[in-house]
Amino acid sequence: MRSQRQVVDYSLQKRAVLREVHSGRVGTYEVCDASPYLKNAARFHGEPTETLCPVCRRENLTHVHYIYGDELKQSAGQARTRAELSVLAMTLREFQVYVVEVCRGCDWNHLVEQFLLGRDGLAADDGVGAAEPAAGAAVAASTGTSVRRRREARR
Repeated sequence: MRSQRQVVDYSLQKRAVLREVHSGRVGTYEVCDASPYLKNAARFHGEPTETLCPVCRRENLTHVHYIYGDELKQSAGQARTRAELSVLAMTLREFQVYVVEVCRGCDWNHLVEQFLLGRDGLAADDGVGAAEPAAGAAVAASTGTSVRRRREARR
C-alpha cells in the first residue's frame, strides 16, 4: 500500500518459535491455539496466501488484517480486507494494522507484521507539516543537514 509506514516484521520471532516446535522443546498444542474469533475472521475476512502452514504442511495460510486507532472508535479491533484498508487509508488520518497468519487446518497463528496507514503518510499539509519544521530545524542544526533535504527525502 502506498501510505504504509513504520513496518515491523516478526519473521525472526516466527523462525525462533518454529525452531522450538520442530526441535520438540515446544509442543504443537502450545502454538496451534487460534481462538474461535480468529478462525472466524480468517474464514470471512481473511485473504488466502500461497504459503503452506509451517506446522502441519497441509493447508495454505490465511492473512487477517486487524485495525486499531483513535479515529476508528467502535470499529477498532475489527478484521478488514485489503480493499477496505485502502479505502480507510484515504479517509482516516492514521491507524495501526496488525497482520496475523492463520492455518485453518491446525490452528497455527502468528503475528506477521504491523504497520501504520492513513493520510498523514501521504502529504505534509494535513497539519503534520506545521509541527515538523521546528523539530526538523533542531535536528538540522545539531546534525548540519538542511530541513529541505529532509523534506525531499520523505517524498
